[in-house]
Amino acid sequence: MPTRIARTAWNGGLQDGQGQTELSSSKVGTFDVSFPRRTADDAGGVTSPEELIAAAHSSCFAMQLSAVIAEAGGTPVALEVTVEVTLAPDPAGGFHIPSIAITVRGEVEGLDAAGFQQAAEGAKATCPVSKALAGVPTITLDAALEG
Repeated sequence: MPTRIARTAWNGGLQDGQGQTELSSSKVGTFDVSFPRRTADDAGGVTSPEELIAAAHSSCFAMQLSAVIAEAGGTPVALEVTVEVTLAPDPAGGFHIPSIAITVRGEVEGLDAAGFQQAAEGAKATCPVSKALAGVPTITLDAALEG
């Protein structure tokens, strides 16, 4: 199985520094990162580790859910997955990710709402990124069929 690589070049201190994170394996982009933008309500065109985690989790979950739906006898027509990753001060010092919220809306043939919910729970349990994030205290799931 492949190994994927990202690289960050950082210059300066935490508060006055900045960096660029490169998606090295795919070569699809280089993105600016900054601690002050990371902790601000407005990202100001700068990404963060939390946004990159959200991107990884949403794409992984969508892929895994499509597989679980097929295993359950359904046909995924369309899935829209949004993942919100929260950064907060850690009572033990520094920062941590206390919660992740997964929202999925799907158009699926061959499964009812209960079957879709069961498939979504299964995808949450078996998605490789979900497994990697098992140390996050709270990961919620809001799954519903549409259409």
